[in-house]
Amino acid sequence: MSKRPNLLFLFSDQHAFQVTGCYGDRIVETPNLDRLAREGVTFDAAYCPSPICVPSRMSMLTARHPSAQDCWTNDDFLVSDRATWPHALGAAGYRPILIGRLHAMGPDQLHGYAEREIGDHSPNWGGIARHDMGVLNETNDPHRTSVIRSGSGESVYEVKDRDVTRAAVACLDRLGKARQGGDDQPFALTVGFMLPHPPYVATKEDYARFAGKVPPARLPRGPAGQEHPWLSWWRNNRGIDEVSADDAMRARIAYYALTYRLDAMIGEVLAALQRNGLAENTLIVYSTDHGDQIGERGLWWKHTFYEESVRVPLIMSWPGQIPQGERRRQVVNLVDLAATMVDALDAPALPHAQGRSFLNVARDTNAPWHDETFSEYCTDEVPVWTGGMAVRQRMLRSGDWKLIYYHGYRPQLFNLAADPDELRDLGDDPAHAAIREQLLARLLADWSPDAIDARMKQRRRDKDLIGAWARGTKPASTFIWQTRPDQNRLDT
Repeated sequence: MSKRPNLLFLFSDQHAFQVTGCYGDRIVETPNLDRLAREGVTFDAAYCPSPICVPSRMSMLTARHPSAQDCWTNDDFLVSDRATWPHALGAAGYRPILIGRLHAMGPDQLHGYAEREIGDHSPNWGGIARHDMGVLNETNDPHRTSVIRSGSGESVYEVKDRDVTRAAVACLDRLGKARQGGDDQPFALTVGFMLPHPPYVATKEDYARFAGKVPPARLPRGPAGQEHPWLSWWRNNRGIDEVSADDAMRARIAYYALTYRLDAMIGEVLAALQRNGLAENTLIVYSTDHGDQIGERGLWWKHTFYEESVRVPLIMSWPGQIPQGERRRQVVNLVDLAATMVDALDAPALPHAQGRSFLNVARDTNAPWHDETFSEYCTDEVPVWTGGMAVRQRMLRSGDWKLIYYHGYRPQLFNLAADPDELRDLGDDPAHAAIREQLLARLLADWSPDAIDARMKQRRRDKDLIGAWARGTKPASTFIWQTRPDQNRLDT
């Protein structure tokens, strides 16, 4: 057995933490993630750096928040000289492998990985047509269509994840065969899944498994006239002010089914790890890039700082190194996860990391830790799904408190110990003015919405020119899994 540990990092897309057995859901079936939780440590207060895909993923790679690397939106490039945790592992003698989803824009489609299989399904470049999803066009983005055109069928994302699973299993089989042949080099394998990202469409068999079992959304939308104005605007602009009970239930059933299917694919990968005798000295990590509202509060997709959107599942298992069946209440972030994986594999620390390793916390619930983290959501008005509104928003979670800053609007304030469902907004409560102002000063101390707006406008000029170049020259995209419109269907 190699003395140096292996890493198996399982990273999904848009998995709402609460739709997992080990996080308390009694309807969804996630036996493999639940078993991983029983064999390791589950984090109950893990957050994403941003509640949209690209900035969250790029921050997870670098251990830096979006504003520290000019990567806020889904069309921003992460520059290639930002050191990532795969770079750190490579410097330590590992050969990091990625199979599946990365979702990086621009020419660098490795960002420290030495090998990559399957790849992404959409072009590397902005300004050119995205992948054609046939009858499911627009259902993968925040459009009302995604809730209406939901239910039984199949999306290309699930088809792709099947290939990702097969490739991951084959990779572990190769690593196992090499280990049996005397090769004791440790491995670092990332498996990037698309599920349970919308379309809210699942196979007929999986959909039927949960039909009639999934309850309606538990949390109500804010009272008329009292809901935060940005959230009201977002709901109205995205056309989800009125969603029929049938549409909402169909989409929720499909989401549960997609989560079940993701867990089954993870089970195949974990079985290959075990079958090849590679599990004993392997750190296994599961997480996702952000959550999904799935109809809670009358909201869908991500884009908010409510727990359903910004909080993520995070499970770690490492035989003999961290306890089994324990939970952690400490507030952590995916930027901290990057620092933790570097620490666990004894790789060089990322030189400009803002994340902190919580490896000692995973090992000992009483280890010192500062319960504070940030998440941010900033975008200009160019992407169609923004509704033409630029936003600069940031969340601070500090102990039991959560403050949400909306540039141009009033803030929100919640005490998650007293109000875990975030139903009592204390942002305007005079009795909580002192804590609100204290947290607001902390949130804005190193983060300027006006400076971010100016920087995003500067970057937009570059992105627009590169987009025009891409339309004119049609550059090749690399590490692409080819999609076809007919790989999508809707039965209902």
